[in-house]
Amino acid sequence: MTDLGWIEAALVSARPKAVGALLRHFRDLDTAEEAFQDASLRALRNWPVNGPPRDPTAWLILVARNAAIDGKRRQRRETPLPQEEHLSDLTDAETPLADRLDEADYRDDVLRLLFICCHPALTLAQQIPLALRIVSGVPLRQIARAFLVGEAAMEQRITRAKARIAAAGLPFETPGPVERAERLEAVATMVYLVFNEGYSAAGAEPERALLADEAIRLARLLLRMFAAEPEIMGLTALLLLQHSRTAARLAGGALVLMEDQDRELWDRSMIAEGLALIDKAMRHRAPGPYQVQAAIAALHARAATPGETDWTQIELLYATLERMQPSPVVTLNRAVAVSKIRGAGDALAMVEPLGERLAGYFPFFGLKGALLQQLGRAEEAREAFSRAIALAGTLAEADHIRTHLDRLSENS
Repeated sequence: MTDLGWIEAALVSARPKAVGALLRHFRDLDTAEEAFQDASLRALRNWPVNGPPRDPTAWLILVARNAAIDGKRRQRRETPLPQEEHLSDLTDAETPLADRLDEADYRDDVLRLLFICCHPALTLAQQIPLALRIVSGVPLRQIARAFLVGEAAMEQRITRAKARIAAAGLPFETPGPVERAERLEAVATMVYLVFNEGYSAAGAEPERALLADEAIRLARLLLRMFAAEPEIMGLTALLLLQHSRTAARLAGGALVLMEDQDRELWDRSMIAEGLALIDKAMRHRAPGPYQVQAAIAALHARAATPGETDWTQIELLYATLERMQPSPVVTLNRAVAVSKIRGAGDALAMVEPLGERLAGYFPFFGLKGALLQQLGRAEEAREAFSRAIALAGTLAEADHIRTHLDRLSENS
């Protein structure tokens, strides 16, 4: 076999389960990660020759565990591991391990790994890079670029996070029901923030944009473990529906508002998956913030044209979200729906009181400028757009606001 793409896919898929099992065995993040890397290198040498093992994850756990034990033995100058050709071949030497590691074992191992990366002792700035590195195996270089820091600084951040986990003396046992309920929200938040990092950079910073795909992969992983949890369904649906518009949102490299997007460019397979998930979640009748946001995204996805968008229902959903999670950003988004239903004047009345809390938020000034422009208050609109450009996070955002300024200049 010359095409090694299948090996890379198998390694990516197996990583959370394998590292989680190794963490349970060795109770040390560094040892678990290094052992998995060693096993991955052996797989790249072994599998093209012997073919894939019956259970790649079990093979990787077996080889990684033996390699780590061998490393410790060598440090003590004890008996080395047998030669690699005796480790595994098409006779399935890893079968006994595969028989002992059923899906329940894997599920608990991955949960433990995710919960440790999202431990309350860590800040979000540490949780996200640690999860990307340990759970997803994203290269350090890519994580550093995504968060706009140097590789050395990111390596220190991850190292400090591991040290804090070690100092906290965390139990490495299977998390119980109470802990799962308490920490699942933190894990979901981490996945959501990873997606936002990628979504906001799409089209401008390729390294960061890839984080959106990784977040969807993590959300699907969570969904497999919590198949009956409506908020995890809602989270996954939300990410899929948002990501489905990427090609249209960044057509030609410029930022395109939803009402101006070519809806033929929307990814219909992602939309179908997202709609099925949110419909399934709502049947549980246990609404949560991710489900409400996914329901809003679903209303946009179901509208064949901008004119068919059900803004009244969207405004009601944002009002529900305001009650669940009061936030000036939620109110800002609700104002967009209000502008479509009752006009720019009512929307501006909602937006202006948010100025102090959203003084450093690009979308606030972008929306305020657009509303002022609709009301014919050109000078105030120009001032708001200028503030928005100063706060733009990408060139696409800045260019989009400049088109509004150019239009103001033409009209004047």
